[in-house]
Amino acid sequence: MASPALHNIPQVLSPARLGPLALRNRIIKAATFEGATPDALVTNRLIDYHRAPAAGGVGMTTVAYLAVAPEGRTERRQIWLRPEAVPGLRRLTEAVHAEGAAIAAQIGHAGPVADASSNRRPALAPTRRFNPLGMRWTRAATTSDITRIIRAHGEAADIAADSGFDAVEIHFGHNYFASAFLSPRLNRRTDRYGGSLANRAEVARGIARAVRETVGDRVAVTAKLNMDDGVPGGSWLDESLQVARWLQEDGSLDALELTAGSSLLNPMYLFRGAAPVPEFAAAFPQPQRLGVALLGKRFLIDYPYREAYLLESARQFRAALELPLILLGGIADLATAEQAMAEGFEFVAMGRALLREPDLVNQYAAGTSTTSLCVHCNRCMPTIYSGTRCVLVDPE
Repeated sequence: MASPALHNIPQVLSPARLGPLALRNRIIKAATFEGATPDALVTNRLIDYHRAPAAGGVGMTTVAYLAVAPEGRTERRQIWLRPEAVPGLRRLTEAVHAEGAAIAAQIGHAGPVADASSNRRPALAPTRRFNPLGMRWTRAATTSDITRIIRAHGEAADIAADSGFDAVEIHFGHNYFASAFLSPRLNRRTDRYGGSLANRAEVARGIARAVRETVGDRVAVTAKLNMDDGVPGGSWLDESLQVARWLQEDGSLDALELTAGSSLLNPMYLFRGAAPVPEFAAAFPQPQRLGVALLGKRFLIDYPYREAYLLESARQFRAALELPLILLGGIADLATAEQAMAEGFEFVAMGRALLREPDLVNQYAAGTSTTSLCVHCNRCMPTIYSGTRCVLVDPE
């Protein structure tokens, strides 16, 4: 007979399987750009960034963001998966494994979100449009570009698996490349990749198939999918639900992580809470600093913060799908994580709460805390340019 004490363990802290992967609990450190790769390669700072939540008890930590091609970075300091990066990536995965946690690689192509001026390569989009992030026009991706990028996702996943990652998370959110193709607002194509939802979903479905066909069951395969873009004319729940059903039917994924918002058009829709415009402005040189200070409030919109703010939308996906789901968005309390388990979500992903307290999961397990000290001020967001951190703990 099991010990009565075992029944007191919160479900979110119990072991779970994610495809071929066994995790010690159901809490995942969400992918949040670390700002720790100035040469687009692994650094000791990046290793320390992920070692901390691994030592702090998470089941898995997620490295963000590993591009599948050099033009697919949001800016040139991000790692893109290539042989040169492998030795550092192996040091990173070994460090996390030594702490008892698994590690995932978030892979993707930034598409229209890429800063072409930083990358010194054209940003690719479904349709040509002006990108205010890089102050340049994007280039409409050709059929050859699309084929190359789909194939590159498979190749990148292969590199990630060979580098010791336990899982890959494919980025289908935030109006990055695949998400931009899903968006009626951003995709005005008239070929096989535009028009109907089935056509617009071909890129995402093709990428997921390419990844699965390449890695098989060597690693778990998840995808981060927008439930809605948070912009007029963008993807909305009804279409996203159908895309999720197709991804489930294709059998390429072990789980879906549900997200929202557009890095290109409305980034605060994902994060919620106060938009730290002065801090963002201070992170840029002139004249960009003045531009952000004057116009930032038009782009960085304040949305009220509340615990588990994506749960209401995510419930519709839970009701419609059998695929394991990862709940994201304002999860800081142990009670909220347990509610997610009770409602049928298999995992929760936490970002800012673990940035504030990397050992939060150990605190949950020890019974010394049931909620994060994070105040959701979002002042961590501008630190991506100098090393992502909680400024209340490490003002640097």
